[in-house]
Amino acid sequence: MELRLLVSFLAVAEELHFGRAAARLHLAQPSLSQQLQRLERSLGVRLVDRTSHQVGLTPAGEVLREHARTIITQTEEARTAVREVALGRAGVLRIGYNFPAGQRILPAALARMNTILPNVNVNLVDKRTGPQLTALADGELDIALVYGRPASATFQFRPLLQVPLVAVVGRGHSWARRSRTSFSELATQSCILFERQQSPAMYDALFIAAERSGIKLSVDHLLDDPNAMGIMVSVKPVVGFTSSLHAGFASANPGYVQTVTVALHDPVPIVELCAVWRADDNRPLVRSFLGCIESAKPLDSLPRPDTMPTQVSAQ
Repeated sequence: MELRLLVSFLAVAEELHFGRAAARLHLAQPSLSQQLQRLERSLGVRLVDRTSHQVGLTPAGEVLREHARTIITQTEEARTAVREVALGRAGVLRIGYNFPAGQRILPAALARMNTILPNVNVNLVDKRTGPQLTALADGELDIALVYGRPASATFQFRPLLQVPLVAVVGRGHSWARRSRTSFSELATQSCILFERQQSPAMYDALFIAAERSGIKLSVDHLLDDPNAMGIMVSVKPVVGFTSSLHAGFASANPGYVQTVTVALHDPVPIVELCAVWRADDNRPLVRSFLGCIESAKPLDSLPRPDTMPTQVSAQ
């Protein structure tokens, strides 16, 4: 059953006049009559009773009229939905993010997207950098908001923020009363780091800072659980690390395990927050979200770590 034949039939069924129906469809009346006859032959039933004075529907025509309305409406809705997705004005966007992105990038960008693209549904996934990039490569995410510029040509990226890292220690640690310390003083401390596969940019930033300071980091333990760091530094004389933004957030949330943050300087270890997407993904929806990030105009950097509150928990 051809859609255009249903459209022609519905015009006749609603107008009950071949001349008006033909004008409505911008067809010649003989062409409209031929289309109706084709539809009747394909269904094997008579749909219209036509005399020289009037046009009426048969019982079969009455039934088909209601079905035709539904089919044509649903077809138009499907056509509109498909076009909207193709133009990047509708669909589902899967975004991975980390803590700084959730605090400084997503709120304004999503508010902008909701204003200009209200038919886009966003699925948010909270993951560390390594798992995000794996999910992005596997097609499980469309955009990843992560630390560091990806080395693989599989991805494209856009730098968003410069994020300072700070040291985190327990209340009983010898650094607990300090607000800041030179990075070189880590030479005498045992450290806890996230596994590189979890957060390669953070891991590398700390070792680059150590090299510039002329020291070697003594790694006591590698973690893959962000919540474990706060617990570990609170019970052992070790130094952990977190972003200055998370340090400030945790200080305002007493439900977190309380620890102490110490700003690092000479040098300040920095990680770059980037938006990353697959290089072969040219969908307008991805470009639209990147445009929303640009429109939101996030700050180029976060506050220096020595301006952050000192009572925090690590993550």
